[in-house]
Amino acid sequence: MYTEDVQSLGKFKQHHYSTRLEHSISVSYLSYRLAKKWNGNARSTARAGLLHDLFFYDWRTEKMDGGSHAYVHPRVAVKNAEKLTELSELEKDIIIKHMWLATIAPPKYKESYIVTLVDKYCAAHEVIVPACRNAKTKVYTMLGVAS
Repeated sequence: MYTEDVQSLGKFKQHHYSTRLEHSISVSYLSYRLAKKWNGNARSTARAGLLHDLFFYDWRTEKMDGGSHAYVHPRVAVKNAEKLTELSELEKDIIIKHMWLATIAPPKYKESYIVTLVDKYCAAHEVIVPACRNAKTKVYTMLGVAS
């Protein structure tokens, strides 16, 4: 999926310390590994994981018609992904349902659950690890201790 659209995700911050491209690659790779381990469709899981946040706006500043960002952006991502490649019903479900728990409709397939949970894990990791590292550096600096 080395396309200009996918690569342009590197221009958008996703979770403060990562770009949307970095986030999508992390979700894709970890989801692929879990789907393979659990006898799922690893290829479709990886593809949908890569494309699950294929939207080109800053969700912190731009408001979309039609509902909350959690509801709207998966639908935008599917439309954008369909311009690049043909999507299976499984891949569409994975992308549309990846915001489950912030939205109502639950995933239909185990691969959709995998991407949903991996997305939340990666988002938390992308925020917490750098924030802790920054906090540690600040404390060490305040105490005059080498890190």
